Amino acid sequence: MPDTALLWLFFSLVLGVIIVPGMDMTFVLANALAGGRRLGLCATAGVVAGGVAHVLVGAFGVGALLKLVPALFNVLLLSGAAYVAWIGLALLRSGASLGAIPAARSRDASAAFRQGMLTCLLNPKAYLFMFAVFPQFLRPEAGGIWLQAVILGAIIAVTQFGVYGGLAIAADGGRGALAGHPRAEAALGRVVGALLIVVAVITLVEGWRSLAG
Repeated sequence: MPDTALLWLFFSLVLGVIIVPGMDMTFVLANALAGGRRLGLCATAGVVAGGVAHVLVGAFGVGALLKLVPALFNVLLLSGAAYVAWIGLALLRSGASLGAIPAARSRDASAAFRQGMLTCLLNPKAYLFMFAVFPQFLRPEAGGIWLQAVILGAIIAVTQFGVYGGLAIAADGGRGALAGHPRAEAALGRVVGALLIVVAVITLVEGWRSLAG
């Protein structure tokens, strides 16, 4: 089992990555503004599930494969950026409002969960973290690798749910203030849509730079 100091260091790194606005955070925000706390928390749960999958990827060493075969990373990079940009464009369409988000249209919690998980799985920042940082905290001398992976994965999951879940609850409060103001809701929808597109572009650029480096 990793020592306490190492776990605190890992938590600090994870928190630093999660609180920086990106694909996952923006998706949770959009769902919470569109469908309230329920959809926001379902999207958060999906992101956490995606994070668990990333831990499995790191534990199995698939991250190393992505580093050795850059073409696989390129596919993830383009797919993730395109998916988030597509949601953003849906919000920017003429007359679009927050209800234009696919998950919000159906008010389907399972759709919000699935899309949140897909957004996380297609997030290249997560893959960069998993093959650049995560392996550094798996120490053979500290015991079973799988036990260490479970502990580190639990830290990631709890941190994700705390940050994104808190954001969903806060956004739900802001959504209530927009009730009965369709113009303001539409304007906010376009702002969120533009933010999603900006995040997609930044993700694409940073991913290419990291790959080139």
